[in-house]
Amino acid sequence: MQAYIDEWFQTSAPSIQLEENMLVLYPSFLPSNLADHALNTLITDIPWQQHSLKIYGRRIPFPRLMYWMGQPGTAYRFSGNEFQPHPWHPVVLTIKSLIEQNLPASFNSVLLNLYRHGRDSMSWHADDETCLGPTPTIASISLGSTRHFAWKPKFVKGPSRRIPLPHGSLLIMKGQFQHHYLHALPKTSPPKGCRINLTFRNIVQ
Repeated sequence: MQAYIDEWFQTSAPSIQLEENMLVLYPSFLPSNLADHALNTLITDIPWQQHSLKIYGRRIPFPRLMYWMGQPGTAYRFSGNEFQPHPWHPVVLTIKSLIEQNLPASFNSVLLNLYRHGRDSMSWHADDETCLGPTPTIASISLGSTRHFAWKPKFVKGPSRRIPLPHGSLLIMKGQFQHHYLHALPKTSPPKGCRINLTFRNIVQ
């Protein structure tokens, strides 16, 4: 792990600050060798799970695969599902360590999402569950195919904005972002390769 940390300190990129610094993007946060290794390892090592959402009495599969990791006692509940934490994967712990060295925050859990192609997506939502606290900091790592992160105001009509999330990038959502905005990962018309997203969180116990 130390080799990855040393390379990070040598190559970490400037950040892009958006929405009054509530949204911050580091376009090339991870060292390229760690980003490549993490993508290839997690695709095969993680026993990805297909969960579903209950709408009007029907179960609709989420258009992506998921897996929840974390410390004991960090169960996560959303959309009618309860995720019990699985043990940390060493690669995920390495990435977590790099993030925590750069942020004034620590994380006890992570939701991994596997987007298999451009038809997999994340609909409009806010990560505002009570278990995350009133002003959660969420650190989102992107691996693999570049996809666009979209956000729009939650309570007033307004245009949505988009920003690309390249391989190895880190997106930080913090402060009042979840209170004021919804975010999504839209479907794409052109074919897309697979993408893994790791969203590190702190469950308030």
